[in-house]
Amino acid sequence: MKTISERRRQWIEQAVAKDKSYKLMLYNRFMWFALLVLIQIIFFVGVSYLLVYDSAAAIILQTTIGLSALLLVLYLINKLERPSLRLNWILLILVVPVVGVPSFLMYGEGRPIKRMGKLVRKSKEETERIFKETYGESEMPSAQDRQTALNYYLAKHGKYPLYTDGDIQYYRSGEEMFPVMLEELEKAETYILLDYFIIAHGKMWDSILKILLKKAMQGVKVRIIYDDFGSIITLSPHYEIYLESLHPNIKCLKFNKIIPFFAMRMNNRDHRKILVVDGKVAFTGGINLADEYIAEKVRFGYWKDTGVKITGSAVRSFTAMFFYFWNAFYREKENIKEYLLPAEEPKQDTGIKIQPYDDSPLDNLSIGENVYSDMINRAEKYVYIFTPYLILDDFMRKSLCQAALRGVDVRIVTPGIPDKKTVFRLTRANYELLLKSGVQIYEYTPGFIHAKSVLCDDEWAAVGTFNFDYRSLYLHFENAVYFSGCQAIFDLKKDCEETFNVSKRCTLENTKRGVFGRFLDSILRIFETLM
Repeated sequence: MKTISERRRQWIEQAVAKDKSYKLMLYNRFMWFALLVLIQIIFFVGVSYLLVYDSAAAIILQTTIGLSALLLVLYLINKLERPSLRLNWILLILVVPVVGVPSFLMYGEGRPIKRMGKLVRKSKEETERIFKETYGESEMPSAQDRQTALNYYLAKHGKYPLYTDGDIQYYRSGEEMFPVMLEELEKAETYILLDYFIIAHGKMWDSILKILLKKAMQGVKVRIIYDDFGSIITLSPHYEIYLESLHPNIKCLKFNKIIPFFAMRMNNRDHRKILVVDGKVAFTGGINLADEYIAEKVRFGYWKDTGVKITGSAVRSFTAMFFYFWNAFYREKENIKEYLLPAEEPKQDTGIKIQPYDDSPLDNLSIGENVYSDMINRAEKYVYIFTPYLILDDFMRKSLCQAALRGVDVRIVTPGIPDKKTVFRLTRANYELLLKSGVQIYEYTPGFIHAKSVLCDDEWAAVGTFNFDYRSLYLHFENAVYFSGCQAIFDLKKDCEETFNVSKRCTLENTKRGVFGRFLDSILRIFETLM
């Protein structure tokens, strides 16, 4: 007779097989999630409709919502700093209070639940303490030099040091980076860390999983994090249990498990992409572990993404990013010291500057946005940007427009074929003011561009997971690397120039919207902070 664990593993294996075949649509848990949320909405609307027949109840309900709306509007006027965000919420609350009031209480300001914030802060402080004990205090970059002020900001407030050894390699596509990832995974001797928003069955993940299992059998520790919502339509509900059942050396964390109810914590997702091997090499960028990212599956035309490989001491920061997250949420804490390479004598300064960093919704720093805005405001010659979404607040929009108005060559590449039509409308709604200010906008003709990068003046670049939208800059956990003084700068520039050549140059004429289109976009912009 089979034990409970054996039956559970067999069930999970069958579920995974169903996921891979995509034959049973009802098995897709996104459909169940959407259906249950829809039932809640219908119930809420139905109760509200029935209340109108009870005058006393209707008066109480209307009065409560009205007072709540007034208090929230007063709060927004006095508290929120970003004008566009403040205006959007005020309009939503005043125009549709029955939707706006509960929406703000659940999602406003990107506040995570208190328990999540407490866990992450405690884990991050402990991780920082261990790294200081192992490697000592890092030298703080100068805050006086304008060229290193951003390095100082990241070291001081992001708590991630600036490194001047090692190297960074730029990859202009997922299919270019993928073989290198496999090659490095094959070299693993002690541990492998993976943290991804999306994992999906197919050539990419199956190839990686095969190596992970082989390495686990050789004694290599494998630790995996994936976001539950990001993988909601690609993995079975208990896939983390299935992975752990493959070998004792494999442990997996499914971050922020989805629940079929409106909850504030559902808004904060792990959008990071991190791969670390033995503390010697790390990968990041926009590339998830799914076949469209390596051109093995066609979605929205050609799916362009980019990434980087980092070697040297800077890999430490990716190890730190991974474990403060892991130890905050996994049931068993890891001894981080077991994953750290021995401290070495300072290596020769090669002129290369590499500074990994991350951001979270748990503080008010908005590090990702501040890095982007500083680079744009500091640019003297040009700023080249890859982003799949362009949903800007007033602060970022002004930075881009001001850079163009002072003579900087500002170019932005967005998708030619969108993955989300509503978001694409909001992206295009930002074009007019930017174009009038002199910003050049290109739509990637071959398909969907998922890359996230900023390049300035042949000197500085940032490549990572941050999109130019509210959700990425304020609500999600994200990561990137800021670098200069290396060949990767010019490799990125070459990729930008080649991408411009295969993209459509947007103008006021070929992106003109009609009266109805403008009206629709104005309504959508009320909800842009929720998308």
